[in-house]
Formats: sequence, C-alpha cells, structure tokens
Amino acid sequence: MPYKSTRRTLGPSPLDMAVHNRDQNILQIVEDAVHHREVRLAFQPVVQAQEQGQAAFYEGLIRVTDPTGRIIPAGQFIDAIEERETGRLLDCLALEHGLRTLTQTPGIRLAINLSARSIGYPKWRKVLERGLSRDPSVAQRLILEITEASAMLVPELVVQAMRDLQKLGISFALDDFGAGYTALRYLREFQFDILKIDGQFIRGIATDPDNQVLTRAVIAIAQQFDMFTVAEFVESAPDAHMLGQLGVDFLQGYYFGAPTVDPPWRPIDGKQVMH
Repeated sequence: MPYKSTRRTLGPSPLDMAVHNRDQNILQIVEDAVHHREVRLAFQPVVQAQEQGQAAFYEGLIRVTDPTGRIIPAGQFIDAIEERETGRLLDCLALEHGLRTLTQTPGIRLAINLSARSIGYPKWRKVLERGLSRDPSVAQRLILEITEASAMLVPELVVQAMRDLQKLGISFALDDFGAGYTALRYLREFQFDILKIDGQFIRGIATDPDNQVLTRAVIAIAQQFDMFTVAEFVESAPDAHMLGQLGVDFLQGYYFGAPTVDPPWRPIDGKQVMH
C-alpha cells in the first residue's frame, strides 16, 4: 500500500502574516504620505578628505513621515516602491525640495537621489524644468545621485539624459559603486562626475588591507575617468585618516554628522564651511 502522508499542508505562520501585514501597512502609509506630500529632506555633510572640517556639499535624503510625524526608515519601503509610480513621485518630491533648498541657500551644493527609472519620467522633468526656469543658477550646484544598480537597469537612457543635463551644469554621482556589477564599458560611457565608493569597502578600512587595495583600485579607476571620489559610511577617525592617505577626495558618514532635517549650514568642528 503506498505511503500516504498524514501531515497537513501548513499555511503562513502567524509571524509571516504579521510581517506581510506590516509591510502592506507601511506601503499604504508611504503612498498616502507621498500623495499628501508629507516628506522632507534630511541633510548630511560630505567633507573634503584633506580638510575634514570643511563641507564640500551636502546630500539631501528624502524622508517619509507616518501620520504621527515619525520618520519611516527608507529600508522598509524603498525596494518595494522602486517599480511603482509612487517611487517616481517620491523622486519628484525629493527634487522639488532640493531645488527649493538650493534657491533659498545660494552658498551650498546639494546632492539629491534619483532612480534611473525617473530620469525619463515626464513629471520629474517638469519639476526640474520649472525649478531651473525660476533660478537657472541652481543647475551649477545640483548633483543627482543614481545608484550603480539603478543605472544598470537602463544604461542607454541614463547616458543620454546625463549628456543633456550636464550641458546645463548639473553634476552626476554614481552611488554605491562596488555593490553592483557596472560594466566597465558603461562606466566609460556614463561620464559621471563623482563616484561614491560603497560602504562595504569603507567600514574598518584602517585595519583591512584587502579593502585598502580595493579602494585604491577604485580611486585609480575614478582618476582615469576624471571623477572625484567619495567614501561612504565613514564612522571613525582611523578610517577617515586612512582614506585621506589612500587619496579619496571626499568623506561622508556618521563620523562627520548624521542626516538631520535641521539644515546644518554651519561650521563643522568650529571651522568655517566652504562651498
């Protein structure tokens, strides 16, 4: 007689259901917040490696708030909305806030994150065109950051859009370099102005000879293609010192300041900010 299992097929566990419901609730909260424009920018300084008391520019990181005003961590929703229109609208809001900040604060440069999927989105283009028409000078102080993984989704679109927008004076940064698989031929064709080295190579680099070698190689690549380098997730003085010795141009991380929704347009370590 054939063996017949008496085990019943189990459905999702209570924990699985709780996680699923939480994720769905967060997505709904994010979509509602974007619809009602309940977002803001948090600013983090990017400092010169050789003059670590001086901010070269700031990164404006979009923050979404729930109905109580608390910030929802981006890691809980950013991947889920990447392919939705909500992701495109969030990029529009980030750019809108960034352009307004640049207009209100003429002395700063500001980097704003952007999905490659949004660069051809008509509403995003209208936000950019409207902002530049109000104050054309902001183009020279605007940096658009695209992650390595995002850029490789639609490389031809990114290459063409970058060429068009760089003619206006806008700079581009390739974010999280090393986390994905950028083909070197595209790295040459992209012509990014700034290359941001992924934090996995930076944390603890002062005592990690392997990451020192890898970071030095990335710096050499960036120099060959005439790009400035930024080390992300710098969290200690020894790491900052090592990165300066290796030749990184700029440093960013909690060692110099956490992202804050209060504009940090003030001296760092008692030194005057230079823009």
